[in-house]
Amino acid sequence: MTSTFASGNPDGFDYTRSGNPNFRLVEEAVAALEGTRHATCFASGVSAITAVLSTLSSGDLVLAEENVYGCTYRMIDKVFAKFGMRVKYLDLSQPSNWEQIRICRPALVWLESPTNPLLKVIDIFGISRVAAEQGIPVVVDNTFASPYLQRPVSLGATLSLASTTKYINGHSDCLGGIVATNDPAWRDKMIFAQKALGLQPSPFDAWLTTRGQRTLALRMERHCANALELARWLESRSGVRMVRYPFLPSHPQYELARRQMSGGSGIVIAELDCPAETALDFCRKLKYFTLAESLGGVESLICHPPTMTHASVPAEVRRQVGIGDGLIRFSVGIEDVRDLVEDVDSTLRGVLG
Repeated sequence: MTSTFASGNPDGFDYTRSGNPNFRLVEEAVAALEGTRHATCFASGVSAITAVLSTLSSGDLVLAEENVYGCTYRMIDKVFAKFGMRVKYLDLSQPSNWEQIRICRPALVWLESPTNPLLKVIDIFGISRVAAEQGIPVVVDNTFASPYLQRPVSLGATLSLASTTKYINGHSDCLGGIVATNDPAWRDKMIFAQKALGLQPSPFDAWLTTRGQRTLALRMERHCANALELARWLESRSGVRMVRYPFLPSHPQYELARRQMSGGSGIVIAELDCPAETALDFCRKLKYFTLAESLGGVESLICHPPTMTHASVPAEVRRQVGIGDGLIRFSVGIEDVRDLVEDVDSTLRGVLG
């Protein structure tokens, strides 16, 4: 926990904005998980997004999956667009749209898989192969899967980005972000952004992330098991229009998810047959799911994306990509799943009848 170092120390540290032993520890640990040669840590997931986008120039085009994290959308629309960066959003779960990579020749292809919040699973290998033919880098936001369940760089992506605040740390007690890669030129760009833009985490948050990662395997196995059981139960419940979970056979990209991921992770979405206010009322009345931003911690959380994580996305854009007013997102924790199902069941009965 220091801001500065004695000059000439054996490890070459000088000022924490440009490096710290705890940064090195978390970077080495995440790189090992991701199966990459390099990783660079940041103050948050949004800081990691900022670092990658800051490498682009005025006039550059980003070709992005249409269902991206609300803060990614806001960052591009409200910040980088002012400096001339352009973006084109497409449904990249449809291979027919991949031809746009060849036609548009973007500076960067931006993916999430599974996406936030709709849990679309994108073919990382297929898109990365098309992009590689054109020499175009691909970044995958791997936050929802975590490197325990999915390794984007091994599937052909250039960069794997994640908010370590979520599953990697897993205890909802610090913020962090990471960008992993095998490309030394991208590693240098990320280190430059970390230092020049002041995007570094605190040494203690880096330490907390390394600590949390030690139980990642155990936590993810429980998250996956609980989420799958809750999702199966929700599919049978009246008043629920739609349920999505990558390892449910009803998921549109189920076969792809089984090939690309080793587990479905801990996020389940459902669309209730009700208006937004009723959906929010349901969220507020749950006993074991706390209505809150974020996800991926050991405790169960629930979110109403239209008024929370994706409130910055215009309503017409939300509805166009499938984020309806009754959509809710469960971050299923590691509690006893019977308690969680009973909580959801009794609350649904109370709200929807």
